[in-house]
Amino acid sequence: MSGTIELRAFMGLGEIFKERDWPSPLSFQLTKDKLEGRELLSLLDIPEEKVEVIFINGKACSPAKAMIKDGDRVALVPPGTPGPYRVLLGFIDKGKS
Repeated sequence: MSGTIELRAFMGLGEIFKERDWPSPLSFQLTKDKLEGRELLSLLDIPEEKVEVIFINGKACSPAKAMIKDGDRVALVPPGTPGPYRVLLGFIDKGKS
């Protein structure tokens, strides 16, 4: 079984979506019931070092810890988000875990 997620990308990652003519949000078909963040990035052909945090339904996770399933709202955020926003968005140091 598989499903679909709603996928967005911010800052420089949004440029990748534009270059590939992907809409935002992108409706992305999952290949299995649960997908790890690293697997998603591989399927999207986005290098892991370009993504610091993956938001899943508003919760920040590192790509290594992200678990994505059908119906999730997912956002990719690159390194370099300004300091105060890192704390407000809840992902300070999440990329290192």
